[in-house]
Amino acid sequence: MKPNSYPPTTIIPWEAIVPRLLLPIYPPPEPLVPLERPSLPTKQRAVSFGAPYTLSTHIIPACYLRTGRFEPIPPAPAGNLSKEERARVQARYRHELRVERGPMITDGHPKVLWNCLNRYVRKGINRSNGTGLTLFFAHANGFPKEIWEPTLAALLSPTADRLIDEVWCWEAVQHGDSSLLNRGSLSKYFDWSDNTRDILNFFFNFLPTETHTTSLPLHLARLSARESMHRQEAGFSSRKLMIVGHSYGGCTSTLATENYPHLVDSLVLIDPVIPKPFVTRDIFNEAEAKTDGLLLNSLVRRDTWKTRDEVLTSYLKNPFFRAWHPDVLKIYIEAGIYDTTDGEGNAVVKLKMPGIYESVVFAERTVGHEAWQGLPNVPERIPIRWIVPDRSDADEFGPPGATAERCWVRPKNASNIKIAGAGHLIAQERPVEVGEDLRDFVLEVYSDLHRSAKVRANL
Repeated sequence: MKPNSYPPTTIIPWEAIVPRLLLPIYPPPEPLVPLERPSLPTKQRAVSFGAPYTLSTHIIPACYLRTGRFEPIPPAPAGNLSKEERARVQARYRHELRVERGPMITDGHPKVLWNCLNRYVRKGINRSNGTGLTLFFAHANGFPKEIWEPTLAALLSPTADRLIDEVWCWEAVQHGDSSLLNRGSLSKYFDWSDNTRDILNFFFNFLPTETHTTSLPLHLARLSARESMHRQEAGFSSRKLMIVGHSYGGCTSTLATENYPHLVDSLVLIDPVIPKPFVTRDIFNEAEAKTDGLLLNSLVRRDTWKTRDEVLTSYLKNPFFRAWHPDVLKIYIEAGIYDTTDGEGNAVVKLKMPGIYESVVFAERTVGHEAWQGLPNVPERIPIRWIVPDRSDADEFGPPGATAERCWVRPKNASNIKIAGAGHLIAQERPVEVGEDLRDFVLEVYSDLHRSAKVRANL
């Protein structure tokens, strides 16, 4: 891999916090809670890249207990408001989402929700050519699970594809197809730790014990209590788990790693939202203003068009979307939007994740600090790779130099790289470069597997 973009740096001490304990991690307790298992809300897709992997989509029940109490998400503000009316509505919504939520200290609130995942399994895998290497990808706020496919196209090269048995791309409860399944059941009070717990629920209770090419059911079978307990106490028996998380997904994946490090073999963090706790009041106010901006702008985001072509035309006029790689924009319009009708029965296309759902996620501001506090304790055996922005206008989640400092909070077995020309949305703007760096990381960290794969290929 390339040399570190940020050399080792001294970490300025901070006022330590005590992270909250995660709520219990289990799906709805059947048969006490009977489940009506939903169908996929959109058609099964074919894989969009040429590597020898088969794509299938799956559904699991999310954690039964939720940290936030249930209050229905209010409708998005009307689009025809005056500037003054819009400002008043945005201020009211901000108060609802940020202030009325109160402290998220609870014994948990029961609710049935669902998570969707994409599985990419290497064709022709068997016991003689399998490596056990499993990659898990967790997205940023606002994106569907398919957003990773342009990165996977670069990662799963003819070299790395011999090492990676299986890739799972996660979808949080408010996002993509998960969002469609959970309509009417989502709360306006959301804590990021629930995404951490939902991810762990998948690892503990639903990720199959071994990888094989046999197709899996739409609804993944729940594992035995014995296997689940073994994973919680000792990790996987037949898998090496490499986690890749971007932004919100990077933060919540880090918290999962900190709580159950024996599950994780390596960790790649793509500009995760992990700010240092309790910085100065000025920096705190600046951070609040930035997240308020994201929350408020999401509220009034357009989510309905007549056709996908109209979506593309609209997005290409926006500098935000023009900065994306064309393949990412294509997959976002394909998989992040669905066909439906408007109130008058006319055919339209809509975002699977309306803007107000993004606002609900942006309202959180606790878990990032908790993830920072636990970073120094991630075992040194776990290599951490930081992929960070290069552009000067990218938010550092803190004062100048915060990104460099973050990369060295856990200094042993850590490395980092800046992706040239990328802002915070690195995976959207530079998916090829991200995929190539992931490939190089896999080939270096799993060099023993690489040598074994070369031997098998020559037999």
